[in-house]
Amino acid sequence: MLRTAIIGNGKGINRYHIPFILKTGKFEITTVYSRSGKSKWAPVEGVHYTTDINDIWADNPDLVVISTPSDTHAAYARLVLEHGFNALVDKPFAETAEEAEELFALAKQKGLFLQCYQNRRFDSDFLTVQKVIESGKLGDLLEVEMHFDYYRPEIPGNVHTYSRINSYVYGHACHTVDQVLSYFGEPEHIVYDVRQLLGEGRMNDYFDMDFFYPGPLKVSVKSSYFRLKERASFIVYGKKGVFVKQTKDRQEEHLKQFYMPDHEDFGLDLPEHYGTLTYIDDSGDVHEERVVSERGDYARFYEAVYVSIAEGKEKLVKDEETIAQLRILEKACEHLK
Repeated sequence: MLRTAIIGNGKGINRYHIPFILKTGKFEITTVYSRSGKSKWAPVEGVHYTTDINDIWADNPDLVVISTPSDTHAAYARLVLEHGFNALVDKPFAETAEEAEELFALAKQKGLFLQCYQNRRFDSDFLTVQKVIESGKLGDLLEVEMHFDYYRPEIPGNVHTYSRINSYVYGHACHTVDQVLSYFGEPEHIVYDVRQLLGEGRMNDYFDMDFFYPGPLKVSVKSSYFRLKERASFIVYGKKGVFVKQTKDRQEEHLKQFYMPDHEDFGLDLPEHYGTLTYIDDSGDVHEERVVSERGDYARFYEAVYVSIAEGKEKLVKDEETIAQLRILEKACEHLK
């Protein structure tokens, strides 16, 4: 069991970390620090909750998990490393690639584990797309469209200043860009269309980024707060077919309903959520089939963290991937004011 301390006690830590930390059975949560000491979330039995960050250092944890407001991630990561502890940092990892490089250099200097929490690598829809691509039925890949849409106009409507670290790109493209980099690698070039639909000086609420790879492959990540009807989560085109996955991974849906990972059917797609694969075989016959979704499971991320710390295995999220992602996010926002 790895002794685990936590910095932060809001929605992020209680919804997207604690349930999956506990599910693995390999981590013991010992201390949770928050500045205010206030939380609407029920405390975990046997855990020490505190408003004194020195309790974290006194706990002598094997891992400190950081899930606080985005603009504090890098500062807390540095503080944890300077006190000599391993750190897992929620996304966005930092505001700039330069900050990330400095943090990884500090971790290396001290011989410590430092990684960004990219749980969306274990989204059901993303895992299912990989399965379909690797089946070969689509033939050579031509285009992949990834959409992460909402209809929440009240969110940008209530924001009257622009902040890069709190932009839609930093808050949501950090999911999809990591998926692109983790599976397809770094592109040859990127075309950016990143907007403030309500005007300059307002929140960034839209992005459309095209990643171009050698040959014909283009991967697009698109998102908006103003999509009354969501686009398909994934559309994958190959020379011989197309795969459409309309619905997203359901883990977040269940977590919002307080339906937790200890249920056998947590996060599972039902048949109506399965994607459709249409392709032409080598004989020229057309096939259309429903593809059973892979199981999404954010606990798999914590399993990977465990083997990296306890067994010295390679980190799931490479330092270079986190740095490359932040360079992309910075570039996407450079024209916004």
